[in-house]
Amino acid sequence: MIAPMNKKRALPPDRLAECQAAHELFLKKKGPLKLSQKKLAEMAGMSAPAVNLYFKGLNPLNAKFAAILAKALQVDVADFSPRLAQEIGAMSAAMRSGLEEPEEPQEATSAADLVSQMLAKHGKNLSEEARQRIADAVTETAETKLVSGDVISANIINPGLVGDEIHIAHYDVRAAMGGGQIASDYAEILRDVRVSESHLRELGVTYDDPNHLKIVTGWGQSMEPTIRHRDPLIVDASVREFTGDGIYLFSWQGLLYIKRLEIADSEHFEMISDNPLHKDKPIRRDETFIQARVLLVWNAHRV
Repeated sequence: MIAPMNKKRALPPDRLAECQAAHELFLKKKGPLKLSQKKLAEMAGMSAPAVNLYFKGLNPLNAKFAAILAKALQVDVADFSPRLAQEIGAMSAAMRSGLEEPEEPQEATSAADLVSQMLAKHGKNLSEEARQRIADAVTETAETKLVSGDVISANIINPGLVGDEIHIAHYDVRAAMGGGQIASDYAEILRDVRVSESHLRELGVTYDDPNHLKIVTGWGQSMEPTIRHRDPLIVDASVREFTGDGIYLFSWQGLLYIKRLEIADSEHFEMISDNPLHKDKPIRRDETFIQARVLLVWNAHRV
């Protein structure tokens, strides 16, 4: 479970002032708009305590939460954070610029070609290591498609059309597919990823609310070939209990895992690794805390 730390460095005065201004606006508008912290948290895809950390000035506001809050309160972001309003405006301008002045790329024949073009055009602000990592991952996916019949050919990196795209938060959370990872006190959001909702539906990915979709990273080799080391995974964080055989993100004995779970008996799950080199093991159900269910592996393996 992700829990707040007891000690945290105080925010700079300007960031604290933003939090206070946002909280005051919320208190002023919540009555007429019939809004609560719980409802706002659901809109933002987070917990009510996480929202409270913003309002109490313990966590600085970010562009994503600021945009959701402004929409919920029917105000401009600049009403409580001119800084974030400027940041959001700059991002929007950059996106419009990219749409209005497209280069003339060579015809793309595969998802790897499309992603390579996208990196060349829009990836200038990424580090060379990050660009290479994305390119390598896509190339590996394309090669996998040729040798594995159960891989879905899908370019889910490209965003959808206006009105179709959804934003999925990519969290700095690594869940081990081997010996387990120690869960962090805080799950930092690395960035939002835009994907086409209709494309996800076409792939057979089912969920009730896109706000509950998150991206985490698999770590280790025990779930190969289904999930490879460092594969990003789309998970549904609203699933907090066993809903049938499948792959789950869960904590057990203080460590975070991504494994298949099946019912072994009335007191145990069977924790299953897809890699035959790793042994399956029974684990107590009352010691297993499910955090999310894995819906899709970024290399386009459906699970």
